[in-house]
Amino acid sequence: MRVGIIGLLHESNTFIAEKTTLEHFQHDTLLTGPAIQDRFAETGHELGGFFAGLQQELIEPVPILAARAVPFGPILTTVFQQLVEMMQTELASAGMLDGILVAPHGATVCESVSDADGYWLTKLREQTGPKMPIIGTLDAHANLSQQMVDATNGLIAYRTNPHLDQFDRGVDAARLMAQTLREKIHPVQHAVFPPLSINIERQMTSEPHLAPLYAALNESLEKSGVLAGSILLGFPYSDVEEMGSSVLMVTDGDLQLATNESERLAEQLWQNRQELDGRFISMTEAVRQASALDGPVCLLDMGDNVGGGSPGDSTHLAHAIRQSDVTNALICIFDPDSVQESVTTGIGGTAELNIGGKTDDQHGVPLTGTWNVHDIFDGAFIDRQIRHGGFTKYDQGRSVVVKSTDGQLTVLLNSRRTPPFSLVQLTSCGLDPAEYQIIVAKGVNAPVAAYAPVCPNLIRVNSPGCTTAQMTQLEFEHRRKPMFPFEK
Repeated sequence: MRVGIIGLLHESNTFIAEKTTLEHFQHDTLLTGPAIQDRFAETGHELGGFFAGLQQELIEPVPILAARAVPFGPILTTVFQQLVEMMQTELASAGMLDGILVAPHGATVCESVSDADGYWLTKLREQTGPKMPIIGTLDAHANLSQQMVDATNGLIAYRTNPHLDQFDRGVDAARLMAQTLREKIHPVQHAVFPPLSINIERQMTSEPHLAPLYAALNESLEKSGVLAGSILLGFPYSDVEEMGSSVLMVTDGDLQLATNESERLAEQLWQNRQELDGRFISMTEAVRQASALDGPVCLLDMGDNVGGGSPGDSTHLAHAIRQSDVTNALICIFDPDSVQESVTTGIGGTAELNIGGKTDDQHGVPLTGTWNVHDIFDGAFIDRQIRHGGFTKYDQGRSVVVKSTDGQLTVLLNSRRTPPFSLVQLTSCGLDPAEYQIIVAKGVNAPVAAYAPVCPNLIRVNSPGCTTAQMTQLEFEHRRKPMFPFEK
């Protein structure tokens, strides 16, 4: 048997003015054919799980398309059309297939197609016909749509945030495909869309407010006939009708069972909605608390969450630190211009820099002043442990460590937006976390896997920006109404 593999993943933040281009995909992943297996087979990504699972089942994998870009603005229409056409062309030349494993993100938005995942999955279904099994994975932050459900036979979301189980869910999908092709099971699925959106600040799956929901999910998974089940936490930074949290259950030919279990779990989400609303700490209070705690303290900069599409150059929290009595803090800021100026100055020199705050007016004003250029790096690094996202190899571009002349603030400047998923981002540039009282990580939950082992305390900070945790402050035009917490 031969099973195709397709991955098209992008988390699209519609509150960013800039758009995601083809170059964004080329900088990360844009592959067809055997190169996909070379890139993903040894990773902790779900595509790696697809390859491993099919190998275990003695099924030939047929890699077709892998397209992935770091979260950013909606995908340009022409680029999205090009990606879909690439998929269709590669699929047409792949030969006879028995099934297709797919990896949509679930929160992808094209500037002209709000439900981009539902669109490309539907195009895939139209090309393959109604009988071919299409089974796959979803990011836990998917804004699930009925169109995605209708176009596939079974979808399985990650069950951890930070996402450390992507590989396992990919293996699950491959096994589900093998059992389907051997006619041992006949998967059907049902989704429920309760009128709520879980706040991003409450989306770490190991914390007490989510633990009972995942315990209830595990109860469903133990029932005879239940093949898979998912809680979709949702991605609040896409202004689309599909935005929100949901539940999806896959059963063996029993649609009523799938309906009953998904409705039961969705009702539990609804009943716990107050616990799923955000808890917020201001920047001033967060810095004050951090200065009194055992360090290093990781301040999670929720308003500039690079993994949620933000620009990575916010200076709001850096300014709050500068105005405090903290004497040694570290922050990473995306600023190619300052990188180039520092490289021109050279190691050991001093440069007048305007750091950060350059993308738009949502993310603060530049940090101005005289900075000592401490060191310069190429920015490529490897983390031996799989972290959020499933990868071990990273490239943040040419990077420079600069320090304020008073020693209060150390800034790691990079020239490629890089989510803080790995602590090696710092250590590869000669930075020892133990030397700092405060380390700023531009994320919410994803950095926790890497930073918790070295930071005795972590504080999620209610900073402003296009990924503000106070989603009720964002101006939505297309979301469903009513929806908690917008309408109480």
